Amino acid sequence: MSEEPVPVLGSVGRPRVLAGLDTLARLDRVSHLTVHGALPRYRRDELVDLAENIDLRGRGGAGFPFARKLRAVNRSATARDGRCAVVVNGSEGEPSCLKDTALLLNAPHLVLDGALLAAAALGAEDVVVGVTRADVERSVRAAVAERAPAGDRVRVVRLPERFVTGESTAMIGGMNGGPTLPSGQKVRTSDRGLAGMPTLFSNTETYAQLAVAARLGALDYRTAGLPDEPGTILLTVAGTTVVETPAGVPLPYVLQLCGTDPGQGVLVGGYHGRWLPPGTARSALLSRRSLAAYDAVLGAGAVLPLPEDTCPAGEVARVARWMADETAGQCGPCVRGLPALAGALEEAVAGDRAAFDRVERLMRAVRGRGACSHPDGTSGFVASALAAFPDEFRDHADGPGCGRRVLGALPLPRDESPERLVVDWTLCQGHGLCVDVLPDVVRLDADGYPAQAAMPVPARLRPKALRAVRRCPALALRIQE
Repeated sequence: MSEEPVPVLGSVGRPRVLAGLDTLARLDRVSHLTVHGALPRYRRDELVDLAENIDLRGRGGAGFPFARKLRAVNRSATARDGRCAVVVNGSEGEPSCLKDTALLLNAPHLVLDGALLAAAALGAEDVVVGVTRADVERSVRAAVAERAPAGDRVRVVRLPERFVTGESTAMIGGMNGGPTLPSGQKVRTSDRGLAGMPTLFSNTETYAQLAVAARLGALDYRTAGLPDEPGTILLTVAGTTVVETPAGVPLPYVLQLCGTDPGQGVLVGGYHGRWLPPGTARSALLSRRSLAAYDAVLGAGAVLPLPEDTCPAGEVARVARWMADETAGQCGPCVRGLPALAGALEEAVAGDRAAFDRVERLMRAVRGRGACSHPDGTSGFVASALAAFPDEFRDHADGPGCGRRVLGALPLPRDESPERLVVDWTLCQGHGLCVDVLPDVVRLDADGYPAQAAMPVPARLRPKALRAVRRCPALALRIQE
């Protein structure tokens, strides 16, 4: 990313993993111990029991039971030479997620506590933290240095900042010195991961929650949340605010706390997630059971309300194009299928009915055929949007559109293209053809003229910008670096 967003922090009730961050920007080793206390030691069977008693699940998206991961790694290690490793997935390749970034920037020692606790219980000698941001790398390295000599067993590895980096085989591949891309092989990291060893692989928040539970014990940990979903969860709301909340809190309450509302709908689970219509969002609870009733999951904890004044179809097409550009480029559904799907959506939003009719066929073509879950997740996101906003997509495909601009409510990395679409006011006659071709770039004022003299042109829209230049009957437009 060209700019690294720094999350705003908040909590519903008393925070646990974000404890102490209401008064301090970052917990160093001393302040961490002051806030959280010393970390107790657990034998392997005790740690498995703790994870099982609090139903700790992976917070990176899949929600796999952590106790089962511990058992699987131990079983594989025992069957071999006893060696194993622990990996912390600190990669957030999706710009709608910032919760792991918040932990590693502000409370890195809590994450290291959980990883080292698991490593001690399993007898793992290698603990590796995978990160993608420069500021996160600096924060984790500083925390490791503060723990010397105990922190000497922890390595920090910087990997490419891409959507697929967080996939387990991609991250392990990068740590092993290979390409940071999904392997396409159905091999569990618990069987073969870092340096070929059985590897406990989980995300940042999971280890932080483990460290909190180790200090509280199962009974006290379960005093927050629901009986069948104890504890707290971290959410990234609207791509900017990281909130810690007990499980089971109403979704509208958290949105209100963050200064927003369901708007036209709420995307939960990020860009591989599902859309909740406004009525559903107003009755949904932040729990697995509640969201499952709407065929949705929290995934990596991204919650994205869509404001009333932005174009849903344009927002979805914009994200679909970014997702197509973020593929691993290793299989047909990624190399050809997702770009074709994104292109058909863009053409449909521009008023091409035939392109709209191709979208469903293209979604079917990529499902279940990818080397990883990216094609399925992206096509599921598009299918959910089509179901949530049928009228808006139909209005665009049939020509007139919904009349709203695309405001970028669904966060994406800032485009670094230096090019601008420039208006020569001495020539412009207000024909308005430019806004027909480039509605995401050009906005007209009350008199029907472009509202700005120079407008940034994202690289993906350069062909349309050239078309706008050619179509201007007054020759009033040019592209300028």
